[in-house]
Amino acid sequence: MTKPVAVVTGGAGFIGSHMVDVLIGRGYAVRVIDNLTGGHRANLHHLEDNPDLSCTWEDIRELEPTSPVFAGARFVFHFAGIGDIVPSIERPIDYMDVNVQGTVRVLECARAAGVEKFVYAASSSCYGLAATPTREDHPIAPQYPYALSKYQGEQAAFHWHQVYGLPVNAICIFNAYGPRVRTTGVYGAVFGVFLRQKLAGTPYTVVGDGEQTRDFIYVTDVAEAFLAAAETPIVGERFNVGAGNPQSINRLISILGGEVTYVPKRPGEPDCTFADIGKIVAKLGWKPKVAFEDGVRIMLSDIRRWNDAPLWDPESISKATETWFRYMGKQRA
Repeated sequence: MTKPVAVVTGGAGFIGSHMVDVLIGRGYAVRVIDNLTGGHRANLHHLEDNPDLSCTWEDIRELEPTSPVFAGARFVFHFAGIGDIVPSIERPIDYMDVNVQGTVRVLECARAAGVEKFVYAASSSCYGLAATPTREDHPIAPQYPYALSKYQGEQAAFHWHQVYGLPVNAICIFNAYGPRVRTTGVYGAVFGVFLRQKLAGTPYTVVGDGEQTRDFIYVTDVAEAFLAAAETPIVGERFNVGAGNPQSINRLISILGGEVTYVPKRPGEPDCTFADIGKIVAKLGWKPKVAFEDGVRIMLSDIRRWNDAPLWDPESISKATETWFRYMGKQRA
């Protein structure tokens, strides 16, 4: 019996590689597209020689509608894009090019292939400094180019649904964490920063007073939400995905253990992210399974993975965020 085919763009990345794992575990044949700018082959090494996995190391901006990667695909899961927030202030053209125009390329491939469902990886950053808990109908207020680019990619996906009838759903991800989280050279995700600091025995660089809270959601729970959004007959919907249980940065530090140093709070970033997940629970039957403490301990068990990640300190962070403060601070003046 022929296995159903799923395409995962950005499939060598953090969430994308876990999506691949879930799909193969559920009996899908998976085709990965990744240019390895943010992803790593090592994220898929455990699947080497697996006949159900094939990889194309291609830039989504170079895809043509006739791309054979999409032929016969049932689902497309679109994770590919630039995901680091702070550098978007300095490189807005790159972000709009990859996250918007790249998405359009993938949409055209999915349309030409006649896929059953296209699931877009949306970002909770589109809500801006949101009221909490945040529902899917919250006003949109992107605060920086990354957020804008991700929202415009989402708009394009729903436009393709409206105009061309492409079946689309979007999963609006809050603060995903877990194994394989990004360790790129740019200043970004808190786990990548803190785990490297723990390995080095240096203080954790906590932004502000550490009382800000984030709706951390474990990566395998995110992947399960995407599959639910693909397999449902529901189309044309956005679903928030978070744990619905925000955790403070200080709580994370208490689990990790160690000394702390403080860096200035960044303008344009919310004090709290908090997903209202009532819609996805009710309509798709999805709910988070991995408790925050358990997820952090799983990451700590594999902490050596962050040995080659950049080691940040207050001075290097100040330099990396200088442009952010210049432009975002001006908005608040």
